[in-house]
Amino acid sequence: MFQGGKKGKKAAGEKGKGGKGAGRINGHHQENGMENMMLFEVVRLGRSAMQSVVDDWIESYKHDRDVALLDLINFFIQCSGCKGVVSGEMFRNMQNSEIIRRMTEEFDEDSGDYPLTICQYSIIYDEYMMDTVISLLTGLSDSQVRAFRHTSTLAAMKLMTALVNVALNLSINMDNTQRQYEAERNKIVAKRANDRLELLLQKRKELQENQDEIENMMNAIFKGVFVHRYRDAIAEIRAICIEEIGVWMKLYSDAFLNDSYLKYVGWTMHDKQGEVRLKCLTALQGLYYNRELNLQLCFTLLDSSKHWEYDVAVQAIKLLTLVLNTDEVLTPEDCESVYHLVYSAHRPVAIAAGEFLFKKLFSQREPEEEGAPKRRGRQSPNANLIKTTVFFFLESELHEHAAYLVDSLWECGAELLKDWECMISLLLDDPLPGEEALTDRQETALIEIMLCTVRQAAECHPPVGRGTGKRVMTAKEKKTQLDDRTRMTELFAVALPPLLAKYAVDAEKVTNLLQLPQYFDLEIYTTGRLEKHLESLLRQIREIVEKHTDTEVLEVCSKTYHALCNEEFTIFNRVDIARSQLLDELVDKFNRLLEDFLQEGEEADEDDAYQVLSTLKRITAFHNAHDLSGWDLFTSNFKLLNTGIENGDMPEQIVIHSLQCTHYVILWHLAKSSEGSSRKDDMVTLRKQMRAFCMMCQRYLTNVNTAVKEQAFTILCDLLLIFSHQMVSGGREHLEPLVYSPEDSLQSELLSFILNHVFIDQDDDTNSTDGQQDDEAVKIEALHKRRNLLAAYCKLIIYCVVDMKTGADIFKQYMRYYNDYGDIIKETMSKTRQIDKIQCAKTLILSLQQLFNEMLSELGHGFDRSSSSFCGIKELARRFSLTFGLDQVKTRDAIAMLHKDGIEFAFKDPSTHGDGGPPLNLAFLDILSEFSSKLMRQDKRTVHMYLERFMTFQMALQREDCWLPLISYRNSLQAGGDDDTMSVMSGYSSRGSSIRSKKIKPPAATAGTSAAKRKLPEEESSSSSEVWQQSMQTPVMLPSPHLTSTAMRDPKRGRDDSFMGVYPLPHDQQQPHQHPQHHQQTPQHHQTPMDYKYVCRRGTGLMEEDEEPIVEDVMMSSEGRMDDLNEGMDFDTMDIDLPPSKNRRERSELKPDYFDPASIMDESVRIGLKLL
Repeated sequence: MFQGGKKGKKAAGEKGKGGKGAGRINGHHQENGMENMMLFEVVRLGRSAMQSVVDDWIESYKHDRDVALLDLINFFIQCSGCKGVVSGEMFRNMQNSEIIRRMTEEFDEDSGDYPLTICQYSIIYDEYMMDTVISLLTGLSDSQVRAFRHTSTLAAMKLMTALVNVALNLSINMDNTQRQYEAERNKIVAKRANDRLELLLQKRKELQENQDEIENMMNAIFKGVFVHRYRDAIAEIRAICIEEIGVWMKLYSDAFLNDSYLKYVGWTMHDKQGEVRLKCLTALQGLYYNRELNLQLCFTLLDSSKHWEYDVAVQAIKLLTLVLNTDEVLTPEDCESVYHLVYSAHRPVAIAAGEFLFKKLFSQREPEEEGAPKRRGRQSPNANLIKTTVFFFLESELHEHAAYLVDSLWECGAELLKDWECMISLLLDDPLPGEEALTDRQETALIEIMLCTVRQAAECHPPVGRGTGKRVMTAKEKKTQLDDRTRMTELFAVALPPLLAKYAVDAEKVTNLLQLPQYFDLEIYTTGRLEKHLESLLRQIREIVEKHTDTEVLEVCSKTYHALCNEEFTIFNRVDIARSQLLDELVDKFNRLLEDFLQEGEEADEDDAYQVLSTLKRITAFHNAHDLSGWDLFTSNFKLLNTGIENGDMPEQIVIHSLQCTHYVILWHLAKSSEGSSRKDDMVTLRKQMRAFCMMCQRYLTNVNTAVKEQAFTILCDLLLIFSHQMVSGGREHLEPLVYSPEDSLQSELLSFILNHVFIDQDDDTNSTDGQQDDEAVKIEALHKRRNLLAAYCKLIIYCVVDMKTGADIFKQYMRYYNDYGDIIKETMSKTRQIDKIQCAKTLILSLQQLFNEMLSELGHGFDRSSSSFCGIKELARRFSLTFGLDQVKTRDAIAMLHKDGIEFAFKDPSTHGDGGPPLNLAFLDILSEFSSKLMRQDKRTVHMYLERFMTFQMALQREDCWLPLISYRNSLQAGGDDDTMSVMSGYSSRGSSIRSKKIKPPAATAGTSAAKRKLPEEESSSSSEVWQQSMQTPVMLPSPHLTSTAMRDPKRGRDDSFMGVYPLPHDQQQPHQHPQHHQQTPQHHQTPMDYKYVCRRGTGLMEEDEEPIVEDVMMSSEGRMDDLNEGMDFDTMDIDLPPSKNRRERSELKPDYFDPASIMDESVRIGLKLL
């Protein structure tokens, strides 16, 4: 307003008179004709409506511009705290600079107070004005009306920015006050002013209280407005939020420049609207200009890169990559924290880290001279970069994850990684003068990386564990793939034979090198006239087979032959001849050695056994990938196995590989039979061989050697599953004669093996040798082997190969071995329930009965029901109950049958003290009551009637402690019988406790389920009645159900009686469903002061930290559409907690912490959490 030069003056004749302008005389407002007041005084007193004051001033301006403008100028001067007044004469005759100088002279320099600062220390702390304004803005920002949301969001964000400035000034003042206080206190006693100390202490306390109030206000705005509107459906509103949060980070970086706030900018960088993304970049750009903030941002981004939310980590790493363009603000330690993310299983994070790594380590290349020939091999510019890659891989000490490293660098460094010519040169050529040769360890790493790059180029998809499925490649990608395969084949077809010759004795290097032909374009051998190199390759493979006995090397040789023996290519005949010659020699040698070995018997020495074993290992490795049906391997191997059973002194490894080889013989015969090309005699032969081999494996289950027993068990499980009744499905009815069902004795032996070799403690595992029991890797490997054994047996249960009741012995171990096998057992229960719900329920109750019988055998019938054993069984029953889910209709018959079997078991054995005593198993009803909540109302009545048929009149009157299980079980059947909707709740929403009152809606699924249940016809209630038909007559003491494999094992073999802690039910499973009409509407809060500790309770979590924004789906919460977005949010929300001043001490002594997450919860919600 104050511009240089004179202000335009109005002619005297143009001055308006009369009208509303007459209400002012000489720029002063005349009220009731008693007092003339300036505009500042009118606003300060607040006696008139602000809109009326503005209207009056506008009308005054229309009638007399000079007078009205003079009044407005004095308004600004006086708002600044200046006591001077600009007169009409000064206004007409003086320049703006002269007026400002005059006002400056009249300004009170000794006082730092003026209206705005006074406001900061008085009005905003009166617990009325700010409370009302924030409450109103929060309510308006949640409106369905776009104009209200837009305007209120802008106002709230600007208000937040002003509060951030106030908070920053308060922090500075607190630091100054603290320094003054420390300086005064450090003076000697004679010069110390105690009154000044008290004054400073009081001022510091006042500043602290004011800062806490500001924090509460900012929390209210941030949680009430920002966290909901930064993902609004309107782009302009989202842009406002992001723009302001950038201002807050720049103004008050100590409080706002951290990952808790940066994540909102990172999320919004994916916004569909460019306007919003621009605000994100502008916000971050402002932080980069300040080096100090840049450093702080880098540290924050480093923390964010470790964030468990992958999208946040990706954006943080990308920003750190951009930081590399600036000064060296990242230390080597900072960079290392990003380097290791190239091994992340989440591909976007790994690729972002790969770009960071490539830019940091590989962007510096040696310059090439212009006109000079392009250097290749060891002399190429990529040579040092490839070495750097090898060094990095070795230093990371993750040698089994080379494929992850290559995949991470592929998008940014494919040109470097596909320089196979340089890699081959580094391995084969001699080092240049002055160049240090690669060590053996570095050569191994380079070969592994080279194999991973070949695989990545040939397959064009991420390694296992990192991909999300195959995607459709573009035409350009397909052409690149074909070109890469052609180039790699041309290079390695020539280089692979010398590489194999150089490293022939190194098993690890050979294993990786022999995998290369699997990715070749085999047609190149013919079109490129490379047949001589193929002959050389086949010779090298043959020599490797003859030199090595390592199983991994032999298997990769077998796979290489399989890849080269492709009938589609002309090289097939050449490779097939070489393979047949090798196999002929191996089989002839094995038969000759075996005959001599069996004739020698006990006189056979170790050298003969080694020769037999090494040859058998080679044949077994090749039989895995090649059909050796032309050689009669079954007879020789079966003879070897039978001799081992009779003599009992056959070496362990020979038996294991013989079992495996015979297994392959059976499978290859079955594969030919499945094709329908085999004769009837072949089917009969296969049937006899399969059954004889199964009997042989069953006999080896009792072998003294654990490894042999495990091999026999695994093969038995595979064969029983393959030759089960399901093999005839899919139009293979001709295989019906091959179906084999295990006898009861075999099922019992298989189950005994599981109980004795799987459900054991780590310390009982006798597989570890050489004092390696304490080695963590050995323990993990042993656990992995036991998990595979259990999974093999559970598959027999799932596919109904063995009786489902045998699963009772598995299910009862669920709690005791939850950490080791909990996932396998739970999945088995789920699959068996899908097959037969009723039989699964009978199996579950049988497992509980077995545990109950074991407890009685150990503790006797007078056991304490508070003992750990009994409580453990109850907890297991509770876990079983949770697996039935919330749909009572689907599990109705299964639950009814479970209660029926449980009641019969409880009353099976009468009391030994006569008719007056309780049945021996009566305490089992206490366990059975865990399933009562799964019964429907009408079924509860039916179960109760069935229970009463077992009870006598005297039992109903008993109240002694020994009868408490019966009493509690009856009560569980009678409680809640009138409400079927209790256990089908889908959860509740706490949105109704927000600052704006909302009408709570019931979950749609709950309402629908309840309505459906009310509409169930009466006929449906009879579906479960069939369960009870055979038992409605008065029963006698029924015989005990058959308990499968109740062999009591030594208690020392199992784990102790301490089970896992009880997992609390989710809150929504503990609260009964409330009909909406039971909730009273919360009164509106627009003019009432509010407590910021309870402001904006919009849901279970206000900050929504655990959710990625879905901008396009966000609308207003008043219709419940925001409820879905708030589901799953955590109560442990983040509050704005201003950092303590650098010299602040014992802040908690001045004021309690108001930023406890519990302070923003609804009281009822907090009570519910305490119950959990």
